[in-house]
Amino acid sequence: MTPQELSNLAHLRRARDLIDRDFARPLDVPAMAAGALMSPAHFSRQFKAAYGETPYNYLMTRRIERAMALLRAGASVTYACMEVGCTSLGSFSSRFTEVVGIPPSVYREREHKAVKAMPSCVARQHTRPPRNPPRKLSRIEEAPALPPS
Repeated sequence: MTPQELSNLAHLRRARDLIDRDFARPLDVPAMAAGALMSPAHFSRQFKAAYGETPYNYLMTRRIERAMALLRAGASVTYACMEVGCTSLGSFSSRFTEVVGIPPSVYREREHKAVKAMPSCVARQHTRPPRNPPRKLSRIEEAPALPPS
């Protein structure tokens, strides 16, 4: 790695730490890029190349992860949504369902005895949402191929 690439990684780590620490604050790509001392477009490209997902997706994964912990502790869906920095309950619920696979209300009602019995460091790894959820297919991709005529 060149010295410039190492420097870029250090700046990207600083931005990732900002996201991890301040996920509940209103964060957008320009604010994250400022933490990395990069322009927003360059930051987005570099972040995706280094971490495999966009800065916004990383931020939302952190928010969903924290919301999962709040819901397991018995918090309401609305409280969890607002506590993790989301402003729209509908968007939060949609994103939660996309990442976790079930709606937040269903997740909250499920029994989480096994997670409560684990040490917190193990529980955090076990309940972490997937980093790259499967891509949704468009309607065109879902359509069956027509038989040859």
